[in-house]
Amino acid sequence: MFQRFLEFRGVLDLPWWGVVLVALALTHVTIASVTIFLHRHQAHRSLELHPIASHFFRFWLWITTGMVTKEWAAIHRKHHAKCETLDDPHSPVIYGIRKVLLEGTELYRSESRNTETLERYGHGTPDDWIERRLYTKHSSLGFTLMLIVNLVLFGPIGATIWAVQMAWIPFFAAGVINGLGHYWGYRNFQSADASTNVSPWGILIGGEELHNNHHAYATSAKLSNKWYEFDIGWMYIRILAALGLAQVKKVAPRPKSIAARPECDAELLQAVITHRYDVLARYARALKGTWHAELRTLKSAAANYRAEEWSKLKSWLHMDTSGIPEQERSRLSEAVESNRVLATVHSMREELTQIWARSSASREQLVRQLEDWCRRAEASGIEALEKFSRSLRRYA
Repeated sequence: MFQRFLEFRGVLDLPWWGVVLVALALTHVTIASVTIFLHRHQAHRSLELHPIASHFFRFWLWITTGMVTKEWAAIHRKHHAKCETLDDPHSPVIYGIRKVLLEGTELYRSESRNTETLERYGHGTPDDWIERRLYTKHSSLGFTLMLIVNLVLFGPIGATIWAVQMAWIPFFAAGVINGLGHYWGYRNFQSADASTNVSPWGILIGGEELHNNHHAYATSAKLSNKWYEFDIGWMYIRILAALGLAQVKKVAPRPKSIAARPECDAELLQAVITHRYDVLARYARALKGTWHAELRTLKSAAANYRAEEWSKLKSWLHMDTSGIPEQERSRLSEAVESNRVLATVHSMREELTQIWARSSASREQLVRQLEDWCRRAEASGIEALEKFSRSLRRYA
């Protein structure tokens, strides 16, 4: 009997390349379901889905992952709310890249048992009869049925296809995105966390590779931002929208440039606050040359710094002081206090962030504060800072 089973080629009897294509296609549908339904629709409400599309994704995720919608959405929302802190469910800054990359699924399972997380962050997720009686109550039944279907359709090789399906999301989503997406890559926006874009082409993980873009504008249904970036999940959303199966609610705002204002006003203030992560990224790019030149001058006059400390000093222009380890802040203070230009560039960045951090100030006070910042920047004698200030007046 067992021998006959091993010789069984399945109902479809596919060649090896057909098996590979089927495995990739099935996992890709699962990835699309995660990014469109769980992430953009459920966790962040950046789009609405027609009940037909919504329930297809729920059913597909049940048979291919066994993930419970409320658990996934709650854990992800908590990740954004507590990012890079001890309460973050899966931060490589806290747990280390190795643990998140290789044991991301275990961190997810551990947090899913935290009832406080589910109650606080799991609101608004499906709570109908089929969710309570089947998808949540019998979450393991779905992927068991998937295994049986695979064996019938493809024979013994169907178990391999099933194994690939089961491993794809835990490794790429729980490991690569939650791990590498906060550890390695490039950053378009200077968000307060350590998020990075792993790749400019979001195909393997449905667009989730553009993780820094997502953390900068979490409620955007579109994860790509630059002209060279591609978010395949967004392409699918546009197709669903064209078919009447989805409605986009929000995408990331794009800064516009107008003639420079002679004085700051409420419109400029709103533009700066809205595009604050873009403002900080542009500040870092504009002042990078000045920062590095002054550090070289400082390095030639000092002998009490190790090579790795100079490397860290170069990156601190891109970071909030709160994001720098406490034991290293004294080194930063020592460096900037000994150099007028470094002190000015660093303090001006800190002051700029305070414009959108002070919630108690009135709009009129913030406009005056922004105008004062621009005037001092333009009178600083630092050419790069002066140019940045003039470009800031053009935001709209």
